[in-house]
Amino acid sequence: MAALLDQLGITRAHIVAHDFGGPWALAWAARHPGVLASATLINTGVLIDYRWHLYARIWRTPILGEVFQATTSRPAFRMLLGRENPRLTRDQVDRIYDASRSWATKRAILKLYRATPAAKLADPAAALRPLDRPALVIWGTEDAYLPYEQAERQRQAFPSAHVEHLTGHGHWMMLEDPERVASLVIPFLRQQLPDPATATGLPASPPPSS
Repeated sequence: MAALLDQLGITRAHIVAHDFGGPWALAWAARHPGVLASATLINTGVLIDYRWHLYARIWRTPILGEVFQATTSRPAFRMLLGRENPRLTRDQVDRIYDASRSWATKRAILKLYRATPAAKLADPAAALRPLDRPALVIWGTEDAYLPYEQAERQRQAFPSAHVEHLTGHGHWMMLEDPERVASLVIPFLRQQLPDPATATGLPASPPPSS
């Protein structure tokens, strides 16, 4: 992330993260505090006193993880994911399956989870807390993998965070209810960005015609 931002010449970044994107983004932010402008965290963040969910524990176990990945078929995936995320449509479940079905992706998942101790997921909080950057935290109360109790714990990294609990929503809220998520994310980001007209010294609206 740091190399990409440097290449693009970006000196201030507003991160929007979900799931494992949160630990990556916040680890980067803790190392580059001057670049972080705000954080939008959707069912993710610093995970404090977190215990891996069932599938993560399977993936972290040698041999068992490989067997699980090799034997997970589309019907089994539909059954498991559909049961845990009842608001997702079958097409959405199939999209998630198709995105993770290649062996390259499956190997990456095993490597990622085995290289990441759960205790390390809380580490960025200490570096981020003194910055108190603007943050929006959105968490579904029915997330089967990242408990919604973690939502309030994001204040340990972002003391002034605005926290929204979406009752009845699960892990993939942006698929389940894109309008609701957008209604929270877009106004928050607009508040963080300078008004283009103000930034250029132009009036916010054209003067009335005479």
